[in-house]
Amino acid sequence: MLKRGLTIVAALCGLVVAGEKSYAQSERKKEKETAVQTAGAPSLSLSPQEQQLSESYFLEGMKFFVLEEYNKALDRFQRTYAISPNNAAVNYKLAETSLLLGNVRGALPFAKAALELQPKNAYYHLLLAQIYTNQQEYDNAIKVYARLTQELPNTEQYLFNLTDLYLAKNRLEDALRTLDKIEQKYGLIEEISFKKQQIYLKQNNLVKALQEGDNLISSKPEEVRYLLAQAEILAANKKTVDAIKMAEKALRVAPDNAYGRLMLADLLQQQGKTAEADAQLELAFGNPSLDIDSKVKILVDYIRRLPNDKVAAQAMKLAELTTKAHPREAKAFAVAGDIYVNANQKLPARDHYLKAVALDPGHYKIWQQIVLLDGELNQNDSLIVHSERALEFFPNQPMFWFYNGTAHLIGKNYPKATKSLEYGRRLAGSNKDLQLQFNLQLGDAYHSLEQFALSDQAYEAVLAVDPSNPHALNNYSYFLSVRGQNLAKAKAMAGALVAQFPDNPTYLDTYAWVLYKLKDYQGAKKLLEKAVAGSSDATIIEHYGDVLYQLGQRDLALKQWVRANQVGGASEGISKKIKDKKLYE
Repeated sequence: MLKRGLTIVAALCGLVVAGEKSYAQSERKKEKETAVQTAGAPSLSLSPQEQQLSESYFLEGMKFFVLEEYNKALDRFQRTYAISPNNAAVNYKLAETSLLLGNVRGALPFAKAALELQPKNAYYHLLLAQIYTNQQEYDNAIKVYARLTQELPNTEQYLFNLTDLYLAKNRLEDALRTLDKIEQKYGLIEEISFKKQQIYLKQNNLVKALQEGDNLISSKPEEVRYLLAQAEILAANKKTVDAIKMAEKALRVAPDNAYGRLMLADLLQQQGKTAEADAQLELAFGNPSLDIDSKVKILVDYIRRLPNDKVAAQAMKLAELTTKAHPREAKAFAVAGDIYVNANQKLPARDHYLKAVALDPGHYKIWQQIVLLDGELNQNDSLIVHSERALEFFPNQPMFWFYNGTAHLIGKNYPKATKSLEYGRRLAGSNKDLQLQFNLQLGDAYHSLEQFALSDQAYEAVLAVDPSNPHALNNYSYFLSVRGQNLAKAKAMAGALVAQFPDNPTYLDTYAWVLYKLKDYQGAKKLLEKAVAGSSDATIIEHYGDVLYQLGQRDLALKQWVRANQVGGASEGISKKIKDKKLYE
């Protein structure tokens, strides 16, 4: 961006020139005309009226320019130009205003004209150089800066611009010579030394690059940045031992420098000194001055290497150091949660995620992890609490309604379960996978509320999308058998399910119970014998006893009922069956 103050000064200087014919002493008139002619411009011969109009337009243009009304300013400068085309200041302002309006090509001829008319004006050089640079005409920009710094006094500061252009053109030797000139003028400057280092490295001249670093270190031995920069160069050029020594030197100067600890840890790891590297990492992670994002980046790299017991132990240690150093940073606890999840430590993972959302509750994925872990930990009360909390922030996210409804279903609060699941199903819209999941749970919830028609509809909706869905086939067929309705359909579904999973005790039990309801006791017995061999579920054992009873094997039936009662979880009538040694249906 052009420096507004400087350009206005330059223009006002030009304005004095524009008005010189009117206000200068008569003996200077001839001298000015001669100077203009020398610049290649025709002699100025404006009438007083033209001179006055020209100045009026120019001043008005300057007013609009200062107000940043550039289109109006351009119009006034163009009117001035029509009267005074050989005025350097007018050409300069036309170029500058055109550039600000985005018309780089339109600005170029006026900028060139201004410089030709007044070659000793530094501002005119700078504007032309900027235009060339904007158009990536670096060679032309270099010529302008070179002319400026060679011909005009007190312009050494523009050697920095010239250096950057040389570097853009990969003219490394020219850049080095220019940097030397800057040092001759200003002495040792950090920025210049670092630039020279980069040039030497591009030239594969490591010796000179390191010498520049040594010069900086000698100038300020207590400046840890110089020591660490030197260590980086050594490390990048596979001088690991020297890099370690330099990093250790830096840490003797500044023991609390966390970035130095990270660098040393990496260098030690390269040499296979894992324990020493881990110790340096721990010092860095325990330091609050090391920013949280740098720590998270390293921890994410650990996550990629999980699960691995050795990696997990160090990752968890670093995660805890991070949360202690940054107790108000949600991302510290979030990444710690990720570490524990990937290390299969579900409870601490869930707890860290909870701390993360306590600090910043607006993270959907973290809430999602929380409720998933609640489910995996079988903490149904927590699942209810956390899903409801998540819904306060994400009321339109169907998955949280799903988790909430499922938790209430497990807790046998069927009205609440149904309400949450129905609402979530509406939010699921055209998402078939989500609709399927909601309908599965609603099938179970409606059945428990004895809303059998709605339960059947929910299961039918699932099977229309996924005809072999195990949950729907099992529960739908079993509930039909319990109700004694549509047993042929129940048999077909249960048979299809067992064909898919011939060794699953629960599915074998469902099929057996459908056959039981159809009074195919021998078929049911065969299935239940296989089921009880692979399961100690009380319901399956009790069903086996019921089948044996129907087959007249009452002593064996009683043994199965007693066994089911001992296991726990059998029907409410199991005690009466045992006491009376009789089947009640």
